[in-house]
Amino acid sequence: MTEAELIVGCQKADGKAQKLLYERFASQMYGVCLRYLKNQMDAEEALLNGFMKIYQNVDRFEGKGSFEGWVRRIMVNEALAFLRKHEPLHLAIEDSYIQVAASTGADHDLAEGELLELLRTLPAGYRAVFNLYAIEGYAHKEIAEMLGITEGTSKSQLSKARTMLQRRLEGQEAIAR
Repeated sequence: MTEAELIVGCQKADGKAQKLLYERFASQMYGVCLRYLKNQMDAEEALLNGFMKIYQNVDRFEGKGSFEGWVRRIMVNEALAFLRKHEPLHLAIEDSYIQVAASTGADHDLAEGELLELLRTLPAGYRAVFNLYAIEGYAHKEIAEMLGITEGTSKSQLSKARTMLQRRLEGQEAIAR
């Protein structure tokens, strides 16, 4: 089934098309949700809520840009909505993190899973801004609008997130869970 046929089928609430859409995008979009949320259950909930929104609003897809990009944006918004509801997006106080001696260098190879786990340890606000900017490619102005913060706050949270990740990679900062 082509993407266009899949979209038309979903617009007609065809169960087979909806299932195929889910199968085509679920694992990739689960990864998107997991980058924003701390655990698998939360990511699964955001994923399912996102697919419900896609099914309910697929008729709003205007064909401008890629369908996958449209799906991704819905998933990002769902993950952010979940974050807003369940985790504070304020800045963490960095002084509360325990400083430890370096045990490994930052030059060792990180598997994708290890990097994902490291991202999950960031405070919610840092994690959201880092994901939106560094991974999704949004501008600070867009991030500010999405999160209800100022552009300056977005830039500050990104900078602090990068610093925190770098310290953790260098083994200078313990991971607070």
